[in-house]
Amino acid sequence: MSGLDVWVDGVGVWSSQLADFAALREMLAGRPPEPPPRRPAAATLPANERRRAPESVLLAVEVAGQAVAMSGQDAAGVACVFASSHGDQAITDYMCATLAQVPTELSPIRFHNSVHNAAVGYWTIATGCHAPSTAIAAQRASFGAGLLEAVSQVCSEQRPVLLVCSDFIGTGPLLEVTACTQPFGSALLLTPTRSPRSLARLRLTLTTAAASSTLDEPLAGWRQANPSAAALPLLARLALGDGSCHVEAAAQLGLQIDMENVA
Repeated sequence: MSGLDVWVDGVGVWSSQLADFAALREMLAGRPPEPPPRRPAAATLPANERRRAPESVLLAVEVAGQAVAMSGQDAAGVACVFASSHGDQAITDYMCATLAQVPTELSPIRFHNSVHNAAVGYWTIATGCHAPSTAIAAQRASFGAGLLEAVSQVCSEQRPVLLVCSDFIGTGPLLEVTACTQPFGSALLLTPTRSPRSLARLRLTLTTAAASSTLDEPLAGWRQANPSAAALPLLARLALGDGSCHVEAAAQLGLQIDMENVA
């Protein structure tokens, strides 16, 4: 595959240590950022929806809102790809336990929030978005698979696409399987052409090597604690302003990403 070129017009980041993309830049510059609130604000959601939405949805909506706000795009017209390795692990654990013990007490609301496209559903309803939306899961390659899908849409449809990838903390027996011990989410607003808000141009090339780029401290261990932190090599390059990286997109497929800073 020849290289696919897209532009990054917006970035969103949230974790226990990072409130946004500016905080990541501070951390990489050696200046400890101010920690965020315990729960993502997800201000895009109406108050009633924020109260009933699970934390997995709040995380995804928070980073999506950050990226769209930075880009200046109207969310109502932006196609979106939401990726997650595990979806809502807390609700999955609850449903498994309830079905095993007292299945008649299963909550319809919690079941409603358990589906893998719950986050993108909350987002599109809150923003009035009627553009195409996609939900993707590819285990620890979910970020790379989502990025490949989003970039393919940008290039084929010549339209902006919002990519969101996030996972929240695992609970119960499921945690032993997922080993997801800290929340992490990120979002990229990708466009086919350069705009006054563009941060960088990315050229993506498919490779048969699936290994991801290495990371320096303090970020080195984050990918083990959360599969969505596979985005960090690219986010770090965007924060530092130059370089190349490699992310996994499938078991035997990777993406070589070469960045040209234009900010």
